[in-house]
Amino acid sequence: MAAPIVIVGAGQAAASFISRHVTLGSQQPVLLIGDEAHPPYQRPPLSKKYLLGALERERLFIRPLEWYADQAVELRFDTRINSIDRDLKKIITNDGESIEYDKLLLCTGASARSLPADIGGTLDSVFTLRSIADIDKMSPQFQAGRKLLIVGGGYIGLEAAATSRQLGLEVTVLELADRILQRVAAAETSNYFRDLHSGHGVDLRESVRMTRLLSEDGAVRGAELESGEVIDADLVLIGIGSSPNTELGQAAGLDCDNGIRVNEICQTSDPGIYAAGDCTSFFRNGQQIRLESVQNAADQGDLVARVLAGEAVTYTALPWFWSDQYDCKLQIVGLNQGHNHTVIRPGANASSMSVWYYRDAELLAIDSMNEPKSYAFGRKIIEAGKHPTAAQVADPATDLKALAMS
Repeated sequence: MAAPIVIVGAGQAAASFISRHVTLGSQQPVLLIGDEAHPPYQRPPLSKKYLLGALERERLFIRPLEWYADQAVELRFDTRINSIDRDLKKIITNDGESIEYDKLLLCTGASARSLPADIGGTLDSVFTLRSIADIDKMSPQFQAGRKLLIVGGGYIGLEAAATSRQLGLEVTVLELADRILQRVAAAETSNYFRDLHSGHGVDLRESVRMTRLLSEDGAVRGAELESGEVIDADLVLIGIGSSPNTELGQAAGLDCDNGIRVNEICQTSDPGIYAAGDCTSFFRNGQQIRLESVQNAADQGDLVARVLAGEAVTYTALPWFWSDQYDCKLQIVGLNQGHNHTVIRPGANASSMSVWYYRDAELLAIDSMNEPKSYAFGRKIIEAGKHPTAAQVADPATDLKALAMS
């Protein structure tokens, strides 16, 4: 029997690869190996509906278990890969089993960063949010009236803050930078979400440094700030970003740079090994970048399946992202890195607006808050390589549809 295509990591990229592989009618066997106890599942609902208790676990699954069996895809859960033997084209599992592969696809994802143990990172009731297991562990403690401290004012932290307020918790968010979302968004977007969360009762602190978590009998009871102030807390959520899971690739000698480096067909420095999703680093817009998004993982997984089927395709997808917080839907298209000015387009009402990112006269990206038309037509404009002037965008009378279709 021919060696299978082996996928390491059971996330969105893996699911997308398998779906396209099946659609294309390939007969080559596929073995999917994941270190969790579940088939590939959606992660965005974890900090929202799943934490709220409004979504059953099985509904997170991208495909039901039975589907994989029907497609003759072999699944192995709770299995870690210790090493890759590139010369023999084999992987070695944590229990010592040797598995031969024809092609190897690394979808190892990323891991949430945690606080060091010496400042309280391992105390009881200190959590990170990345997996079903994380939510299952923390959700029983997310009870109305309890005090939640969130360290980090990025999208994960803010989404968790919104959900926690809906559950009735008292929420404080600490952000080390001058403003929330500073790494990923313009000041105008930060201002919008600061006002949104403050309006829902979140105590949002910016430009503050936490020195340590305080404990009592091994459980967290608060946080001490550099200023000496103590903030009481019953539980703490750490939302300070993530790190790509490159250990397996690095140990095998693959080129890595804030992720496993891949080319335009998601091929690593070893021609028999591909990578897709949050673990990858690739060249885009003149720089080496890593994207954490459902879209990127899905598109890269899909691309690898098509490449292995013999299609002459390359990765050119336009990045897009979204975030749901309270009654606001944020939709982002494009990459704003390198922008040097922004343009605000007023929305249809007080709770809607969009931020357009420019590098000189070149339109790079758009943040759209409760403005689906700005997002939809703005996306078409960027995809078409058009660059409306700042004056056109700022004028609410400008017909974006006409700009997109012209």
